Amino acid sequence: MKLKPLADRVVLKQNAAEERTSSGIFLASSAQEKPEIYEVIEVGPGGLVDGNEVKMIVKPGERVLVGKYSGSKIKLEDVEYTIVRQSDILAVIE
Repeated sequence: MKLKPLADRVVLKQNAAEERTSSGIFLASSAQEKPEIYEVIEVGPGGLVDGNEVKMIVKPGERVLVGKYSGSKIKLEDVEYTIVRQSDILAVIE
């Protein structure tokens, strides 16, 4: 199954949480903080959104920073994805 976002939506996959601290201590899964860094999986076509023309800037494969509580989560085939509007993306990580 493949997700195809509409309008200015972007499908993201969250990067794995850190399993160790910088000093080398292993963290239990409940203590691991999920990062807000995601990989762009699929990008919508853009177009008119609320009467304004939206040009898609992000591309599949890029790493982006997204707000902690942004988007909608969906789980497909044991993989969790997040769907956000392009305007919810704070930065592209290069």
